[in-house]
Amino acid sequence: MTVTTAAKLGDKTVFLVEAHQAGIFQVRNLPRESIEPVLGVTCPNILFPYARETVSDAIVRAGFPPFLLAPVNFEALYQQRMQQAQPAPATTQ
Repeated sequence: MTVTTAAKLGDKTVFLVEAHQAGIFQVRNLPRESIEPVLGVTCPNILFPYARETVSDAIVRAGFPPFLLAPVNFEALYQQRMQQAQPAPATTQ
């Protein structure tokens, strides 16, 4: 997971923080059709709080005011990706 945060003042960048967060997950006894939702929803839900804390900590340690990333609804994002991946229904004339 990569999180990039930037603050600008006019056309100048005040700060730019990029955090990479990874995890190793062991998934057992799960039907094949359930693996993709786990990787697209559950794993990011576990990783994001750590990435969020890393970004916030880096910004505060650099002397800037506290900054918290907004929560992310990974389930909604996953659903959007699934809907976009489905082919458009064919129209008959």
